[in-house]
Amino acid sequence: MGLGEPPSDRPKHPRDVASDLEVLDGLLGTLTDVLDIRQVFDRVSQLVQRVLPHDLLGVLEISDTGERVRVQMSAGVEIPPNFEANVPQTLFTTPWDVMIVDDISAHPIFRTGPALKAGMNSSLTVPIRFGGRLQAAVVFLSRQFGRFSRADLPIAQRIAGYVTLALSHHRLAEEARQRQELEAHAAKLDLLDQSLVSLTDTGQLQDLIDPISKIVRQVLPHDGLSVAVPLPDGRHARRYVYSGKDFLAVPEIMEIPPDINVNAPVEYEIIDDLSSRSESLNVLAARMGYLSVLRIPIFVSGQLVAGLAFLSKSRSAYMQRDVQAGRRVADRLALSLEREHVAEAAKRADEATARAAQLESRVRQLTHELDARTGYRRVIGESVPWREVLKKAAQVSAVETTVLLLGESGTGKEVVARFIHRGSARRDGPFVALNCAALPDSLLESELFGYERGAFTGAVQSKPGLIEQAAGGVLFLDEVGEMALSAQAKFLRVLQEREFQRLGGTRVLKADVRVVAATNRDLRKAIEQKLFREDLYFRLNVFELRLPPLRERLDDILPLSEAFMQEIGRSIGRPPAGISREAKQALSDYHWPGNVRELRNILERAAILADGGLIVSEHLALVPAHSNIQPPTHSASSAVDDTETKSADLVATERTIIEKALQKARFNKSIAAKALGLTRAQLYTRLKRHGLE
Repeated sequence: MGLGEPPSDRPKHPRDVASDLEVLDGLLGTLTDVLDIRQVFDRVSQLVQRVLPHDLLGVLEISDTGERVRVQMSAGVEIPPNFEANVPQTLFTTPWDVMIVDDISAHPIFRTGPALKAGMNSSLTVPIRFGGRLQAAVVFLSRQFGRFSRADLPIAQRIAGYVTLALSHHRLAEEARQRQELEAHAAKLDLLDQSLVSLTDTGQLQDLIDPISKIVRQVLPHDGLSVAVPLPDGRHARRYVYSGKDFLAVPEIMEIPPDINVNAPVEYEIIDDLSSRSESLNVLAARMGYLSVLRIPIFVSGQLVAGLAFLSKSRSAYMQRDVQAGRRVADRLALSLEREHVAEAAKRADEATARAAQLESRVRQLTHELDARTGYRRVIGESVPWREVLKKAAQVSAVETTVLLLGESGTGKEVVARFIHRGSARRDGPFVALNCAALPDSLLESELFGYERGAFTGAVQSKPGLIEQAAGGVLFLDEVGEMALSAQAKFLRVLQEREFQRLGGTRVLKADVRVVAATNRDLRKAIEQKLFREDLYFRLNVFELRLPPLRERLDDILPLSEAFMQEIGRSIGRPPAGISREAKQALSDYHWPGNVRELRNILERAAILADGGLIVSEHLALVPAHSNIQPPTHSASSAVDDTETKSADLVATERTIIEKALQKARFNKSIAAKALGLTRAQLYTRLKRHGLE
């Protein structure tokens, strides 16, 4: 059965078929003596002319997918390189043994091919099958319309059989050649691996890239090799190493082109002609004279860490098989980069550990220095929040930065300010403290800036202010949020220009002080209420340090209590014998609205009540969490009233505690004295004092 135009059974050129077939036998030796039929195809065409006249003889090879047909070999006409055409599926679905076309201009297969352009008008096609599958076809073409008929089929089939045998030999030879190439390529890759291992196991990558490039050229020829590393900002890349003088023109730090997505890199990229591409990176490479490139990303732990590029000054220099060699180079570079990253991370970790140890040692040193002083401004506490505050304070103490301490009242802001002073280069200078809330507005300015004689009524002589007194040291402004706006404006100049004038003076004085400010107010809210200057806030808030309340430092309550008891014991006549277990538990459970200051005050009161005995829970004036006690005002009269009230409360509380102890002991004075941590003599003294004999 044939495809194409129905052929005539009448031979158009009567001949002796048997004689023609004998002539063809001579072809067998010609075709079997060579491995590539293309070498003798012109000779085959000349011999076939004697038995089957034609103007063009060709062999068409069908692709493995069965969708395209390619001219594998031909004689008599020039075929465009890599010419391919579509294959009608009917060639596979319909059985056929010959295709005769009397007018190829009207046939769907031939009318768009080179045969029609070469002046061919008719054709005879015989299929070639391997394993029952259509693989190729022998095509005879003629300039004459209707030149071929079925009478030509025996001759055409005999020729197709010889071509099939030759193609089989050619395929075997091609497979052997490819196998040899693969084996040689594999051997080169193994040698490449061994060479790369010996190079990349030691040394820095930037020192090894040129030797690596020389080794890789034996397997993967290139004119330039580049490794670029994205920087943490994601917008720039560092030209980590280079090979090839042309790369010297590329800046070390480059902006990553917007058309490159570093978060979703491709597995590899092959570009045959860089001059035809518009991407910025490709345009840059083309300007340097490169025409083709193979790019491969480098990953470490699943993260893109670099990009490897092989560049050539020839077009289409790289193929799919080159990717394997490029990937091996990329993998070795990845190991080198990973080793460098691990070493760098270890170095950074060691440096961080050393800095942390040094900082911790500095904190201990400053703590011991301040602890050696008397008073209740010692640095006490081992809780994590408190140690973090001290570490930051130790860090900022070494520089001349203005510090703003934030936190509730009584959290130890002055303690931290003294800690910063002790750790600074001004440690030998004075530490001058000023509570901005304790002075009227007019007096605050005169105390802060000083005044000249006659500046106001009563100014009989000049007086330096605290800024001058703190020269060479630290000026601590407590409750800075209470400073009047007029004083804020003047103090802003101190921070900006480091100069000021006394009240009533004209001389400009230099302010050689470091300022540490503190407040328990919300300064941002005060700014919104026009009570605090925004520009002064930003000048003060260079380094903000927030102190935790005592309720967030539960581990420090008992150490603070022990330290306070030692100090209090030295200031009163009869120091307490200690703190009972129940009292310690009460201290730990309390919510401490007044923070560390409240703790010390409560312990001082309890020590007085204990009168040398053991402090018990009844001695502790702890205010319940739901209490609505309001803080006292700052007026002088209220302060006197508050003192008298506290004294009366202390007497009443002591009487109540003794009464309860007696009732609990069923008025056994020995048992009651023991429960109160007192001797019998001490108890009798208190019984007499309160009229309870």
